[in-house]
Amino acid sequence: MNFQSFGFLAFLLVTATLCLTIARRDRRIAAGGLTLACLLFYIGGGGWAAFLVLAAGLAVSAIAVRRLTTMRIRVLAGGDGPYAYADPRTPGQRRLCLALAAVWHIGVLAVFKYTGFFTGGRVSLGWAPLGLSFFTFQQLWLLKEAYTGGFRPEREDLPLYAFFFPSVVSGPILKPQAFFPQLHGEKFLRPDGQDFAAALYAIASGMAKKVLLADNLGIVVGNGWARLDELSAPGGWLVILGYTLQLYFDFSGYCDIAAGCARLFGLRLPVNFDSPYRSLSVGEFWKRWHITLTSFLRECLYFPLGGSKRGTGRAYLNILIVFLVSGLWHGAGWTFLIWGGLHGLGQIAERAWGKGREKLPKLLRWAATFAFVNAAWVFFRAPGVSQALALLKTAVTADFRPPAEWLMADVFAKEAKAFSMVFPALRAWTAPALTYGLFAAALLAALWPRNAVGQMDHFKPSFWRAAVLALLAAWSILSFTGVTTFIYSNF
Repeated sequence: MNFQSFGFLAFLLVTATLCLTIARRDRRIAAGGLTLACLLFYIGGGGWAAFLVLAAGLAVSAIAVRRLTTMRIRVLAGGDGPYAYADPRTPGQRRLCLALAAVWHIGVLAVFKYTGFFTGGRVSLGWAPLGLSFFTFQQLWLLKEAYTGGFRPEREDLPLYAFFFPSVVSGPILKPQAFFPQLHGEKFLRPDGQDFAAALYAIASGMAKKVLLADNLGIVVGNGWARLDELSAPGGWLVILGYTLQLYFDFSGYCDIAAGCARLFGLRLPVNFDSPYRSLSVGEFWKRWHITLTSFLRECLYFPLGGSKRGTGRAYLNILIVFLVSGLWHGAGWTFLIWGGLHGLGQIAERAWGKGREKLPKLLRWAATFAFVNAAWVFFRAPGVSQALALLKTAVTADFRPPAEWLMADVFAKEAKAFSMVFPALRAWTAPALTYGLFAAALLAALWPRNAVGQMDHFKPSFWRAAVLALLAAWSILSFTGVTTFIYSNF
């Protein structure tokens, strides 16, 4: 069920109304109702087969967490205490339990997502459970925290953590300590007026990002990739920049909507984006882009590999491994591995350069970082390595013809048709004006220092803000027809 659909809005309204009403009398029953709604949401979008695969993984995690966190009470003195808690299992038994559970999750992910890649396409299941990549990393994070910190959530809370409908499809990846305590906090299922205002603000902002910006940018990108051989250099850069902005607004818009939906139930999701295209280095970019993925890879892969404690060479190798894993997690293909490898090599180069890079002007550092990120995204989007190289080659040729009119076809199609009817004399200028206006607005929004989720806690309703948000929400809802699914739901 897409967020940008009438069906989802109806689901959200009914679920929030029922759960919040029931919570006034019994919050435990309301929490059970929310969990049931999340399960139905996933089954409706992913199907029974996908649900059973993830449910089996949840059962494995539940058993492992119980065995990793079970403590035995031991009386230290006297019959009435004091008491001490001891782990009844040896370190070897705990490591084996962790390893077996982790192998299950990684194995399921590998079978569904990478069988075709590793067999050269000779064997492929042809499908994967919805949100499997996010589910797997989130369960691995839970296992890691249970193993290292003795963190033990309540057993009845595990299904909500695994299938929470705002984040189950495309994240953000929830660290256990950032989610489970909220389920027993004062605000859970008892949001106040500020929570409602912040939620509506984030949902409206996220829908505008997705429907008005990302999907229209995606039209230019799709047109360009469909006729790659006909692009000029300016047209090539329009396609490259278009995808850079499309991907950001698509995923950032999803996270805004998810955060807004969670706030309706008194829960707060972590910030997943912090104006990443303002970054002055590749390292900074990954502190601002998909922040929860970066945190997971750092805590669950980079540090266990040794981090930077085993020398410079080993640190560089660990960085490269982390980003190759990140690339492979995003997709089973050489283009994703190249994309991950480029970002790993970019960070290694920055570390090797050292503080000398910081002496360069900030504008130059930003321009170099932004150009690198744009070029790397080409491999992320391309259907193959040869097509990616072809687009990059086109972008640096001396063919300076203006972008072709077909590249801009169907951008804001409904709006363009209405504009042409009102101003028929300007019909020839409609598509270019709307396209360049779209790119200007998107670039300005992407470089704006404040992000929607970060501003939720500071959002203060006013007449003008309400009017703007209502206009954006109405425009987005009227544009639902033909809206594409979120890009990251494919991962």
